[in-house]
Order: sequence, then structure tokens, then C-alpha cells
Amino acid sequence: MSETKTYRGLPALAGLATLQEAALPGLSVEACVARLKRFHYTLVRLHEILVARITAEPIYELKTGFAHHAYLCSEHVEAFGKRVGEMREPPLGLEAVPHPALAVFFDEILAVPTTAELLVGLYEKAFPALKDALERHMRDTNPLTDAPSVRICRFARLEMEDMIDFGMCSIECLVDDAAFNAMKPWLDRLDECLAGAGRLDGTQPAEQTPARLHSASPYVYDPVPRRDERFGDLFNQGVNAEAFLYNETFPAKPKALMMLFKRLREIDVPEMMASIIHQTKGQPWGYYRDMTRQLWDEARHAMMGEVGFCALGVDWTKARITHNWSLRLNTQCTPLERHAVLYFIEQGLMTRTGKRYEWELGQASGIPLMATIQDYDWADEVLHAQLGREWYIPQIGEWKQALAYGDQCWSKILSNWQTVRDQGLTEHANWWPAIYEQACARWGEKPNPEVLAFAETYEGQRADLQNVGTSG
Repeated sequence: MSETKTYRGLPALAGLATLQEAALPGLSVEACVARLKRFHYTLVRLHEILVARITAEPIYELKTGFAHHAYLCSEHVEAFGKRVGEMREPPLGLEAVPHPALAVFFDEILAVPTTAELLVGLYEKAFPALKDALERHMRDTNPLTDAPSVRICRFARLEMEDMIDFGMCSIECLVDDAAFNAMKPWLDRLDECLAGAGRLDGTQPAEQTPARLHSASPYVYDPVPRRDERFGDLFNQGVNAEAFLYNETFPAKPKALMMLFKRLREIDVPEMMASIIHQTKGQPWGYYRDMTRQLWDEARHAMMGEVGFCALGVDWTKARITHNWSLRLNTQCTPLERHAVLYFIEQGLMTRTGKRYEWELGQASGIPLMATIQDYDWADEVLHAQLGREWYIPQIGEWKQALAYGDQCWSKILSNWQTVRDQGLTEHANWWPAIYEQACARWGEKPNPEVLAFAETYEGQRADLQNVGTSG
């Protein structure tokens, strides 16, 4: 190749590659699309697995981690699907399984009975295989002619690395040598699946599709939310947070503490939304991407509550972060009914006494972090209300009908306060004094006797603003 020089040594080809690198033929459109479809299928399946395991995964850090990774996968699904559509591919054929061995590979990870196997299957096998395939595509394709594909591969690879780092650290913390050795035959089967598919990207000759192990029986989704040992008294409804926040006689600073409880309590929203996403079939990918974005936002909100408590030096485990809401919705309502309840709550948060009020409390509390938390929480909820209008209302008809249906659905599970106490599942202990006294000790302040004495429960109530006045 002749030594063509750029003007005054400027980078050639808009910085995409050298002239020599771009002079290599790379991949044909057909070969490129074949790989991109496999990346797309892989990300769809990874999203499915992560969402399906959020609800029943007891460990909080994994629950929130899976929520994050599911959202990232959903965005990359969108990007790769769009790129395939740009490359002479109508119809796209994105629903087709690229190879039966790949289906077995992901079915096996979905169906594993333990968290340890799930972590190793995802973060030592599936995500690294995808990362390797993305890097191989970037090496093999022409960096100029296929620049749009290279760009989305680069972004995907960056986030694959982050996800793998999280997963490998989790494995180091949770999977001991005995557990790892016990799963080696299954891990070998996963390797056989990838070999059977000719690698994840199909760049090697395909081999025989292996027999199923864990997935010999079809996967059954578990809708029951589970929590780790830090979350005690899961049916507790002993502190009515909304009644406290809207009591005009209480100052803003302790109300900020109660808002942190409300944020952390939002961990039940991804537990519930995961069930909607997993059990709702046949929607456009935009539905799953947007719903997973909201699921991830709700997990972020829970973590905001966690961070807020930690910043104040308050042990959040002294509060009672119930799973009653997600449990009852997941086990007593249809996916559409759950979505209706979610939309009804979101609309209540859009009023003057909703998220704006919480943001104002955050500002008035004198705790700078609270203002930040509530500022972003409010912004997220505005987005969520928009997503509800896009994806929920068309399934019902019109706005008033959709709102009334949400109210009706939530009323089905209005209150089981007495029932769970009679069953011995909780005494509805008032945990508020323990939290408030911790905070006062850190602030160097004497507890306000009226605030300390707050004892209103959720008996006969639900956790929205419908029955909460603006005065104490």
C-alpha cells in the first residue's frame, strides 16, 4: 500500500482507524449481520434471566445489581436491533433462535437452583463470552465500512466489563471452593453448549447440541419476594410514613429521615415490576426497555435511601422494610392489575402534595444530600408517569378509566394488617423511635417528644396519599 499521508499529519479517517487498517476487507454485510443477531439474542436472554431472578433473590446487593444489569442489557438490545435494521434486513428475524445450543446455554443459566450457580453462569460464562465476541467483531470487521457496528460494540464492551467486575467480586464473596467444584460438571456443559453453537458469535464450526441438565424441566418463575437476614419483620405495617410526612406539626428534619425509609422501601417496586416484565409477553421491545428502566430507577431509589441512612450514621436495619406490597401484588393480581396499581400511585405523586412536596421537605431539612435525593427522585417519577401513559393506558382505554382501574385494583389488597397479626407473622412493632433516636444522637439533638411518640399504623390504610390530609 502506498504511503499516503494526511494533511500535516492529521488523524486519518476521522480518527476511526489508520488507512492501512481500513484497507483490509473485513466482514461482509451478511457475516456482520449474522454476528449482530447473535449479540442481540444474547442480550435479550441475559435481560430475561436477570429480570426473572430479581424477585426471589434474597440478597439486596444482588437484587439491585441484577436490576442495573438488566437495564443495561435492555439498552444494548435496542441498539443492536436497530443496527440490524439498517443493514438490508427486512424482515429482521430477530425473534429467531440463532442456534439451538445457544438456547440450551441460556435456558440452563435461567433454571439454576442456586444463587452461586447463577452468578458463575452469568459472570464467568455468559458475559465473558459476549465480551470476547464483541472484541472479535471489532477486530474482524472493517473499522470504516462498519463504523456504526463498531461504535455500539465499543459501548457494549465497556459495560460488559463493568458487569463482569461486579459479578466476579460477588462470586469471590459468595461462592467458596466447595460450591464451585460441585458445579464443575454443569460449567463443563455450558462450555459444550457454546462449542455446540460454534462460539457465541458462530465464528467456529458448530458441534452437537448438548443435553439439558437444569433446564430438562421448564423454568418456573417464582413471584414470591425474598430478603436476606438484614430485613426482619417483613409483614410489619406499624409505622404510617405518609401520615407522618403530612403532619404539619412535625419539623422537616425528622421528616427527611422518614423519607429515607420510603426510598429504601422502594426495593419492593423492582420485586413487583420484575413480575410484570417477565409475565407480560408479546410487547414491542420498547415496552421491555422502558419498564426495565423504571425497574432500575426504583432500585436506585432504594439505594438512595440506603446511602442517606449511612451518611447520617443511622442503622437502617432497625427500620422494617416490608415486602407486603410486592408479595400481595405478585401473588394476588394479574400483571395488568399490577401495572394499573403502579400507574395509579405514580399519578398521585404528580400532585402538589406528591414529589414536589418531598423535594421541598428535602430542601427544608437542612440536609444537603436529602435535597439531591428528592430532586432526582422527583425527576425519575415524572418520567415514570410518562412511561405509564405510553404503555399502560393504551391497554385500558383512556386516562380516567385507567386511573379508576388502578384504584380498583389496589383496593383489592387494601389492608391485611389484622390478618397478618392474627397469623403471628408480625406484631406491627413501632420501629420509628429506634431510628429517630439514632439520628438525634448523631445530630447532637434532643428528640422532639411529639415526633418520638408517633405511632400511627397502616391499619385499614394503604401507602398512598388518598386518605392523607395536609394537616396533623
